[in-house]
Amino acid sequence: MRIWSLHPQYLDTKGLGALWRETLLAKHVLEGKTKGYKNHPQLERFKNHKNPLLAINFYLNEIYLEAKEREYNFDESKFKKLSKKELEGLEKIFVNDKQVEYEFSHLMNKLKVRDIKRLNEIIKEKQNKKYKINLHSIFKIKKGEIETWEKF
Repeated sequence: MRIWSLHPQYLDTKGLGALWRETLLAKHVLEGKTKGYKNHPQLERFKNHKNPLLAINFYLNEIYLEAKEREYNFDESKFKKLSKKELEGLEKIFVNDKQVEYEFSHLMNKLKVRDIKRLNEIIKEKQNKKYKINLHSIFKIKKGEIETWEKF
């Protein structure tokens, strides 16, 4: 399971679909609706959030919006849309800058195999302007190392 810190805009079709499914599974874990994946390390970021279900629903919403922009048919009924009041009080989850760099590199390696066209688009974007890696908006960057739960 990978719940990317990166914005879903970077993912190829296969990656976006996998992220949707894996995040729905994560939501079920947080709701206590499944026995598997309860101790998955990437879930800790959401489990430690002040309101884990609001955070995971917000995460799903951003994936849904990316899919909708690409004209994919993801089921909006699978997550709870947050109200303005809930959005205002939603705390960010901190992610280390080295973790973001690691994830970006990891994704680029996946795209070399799965979607060279998408990889080239990202490389071109990176070369054309001062490039900043966009995060999923639930995350806020801070200085730090790659997470200990990453497998190399």
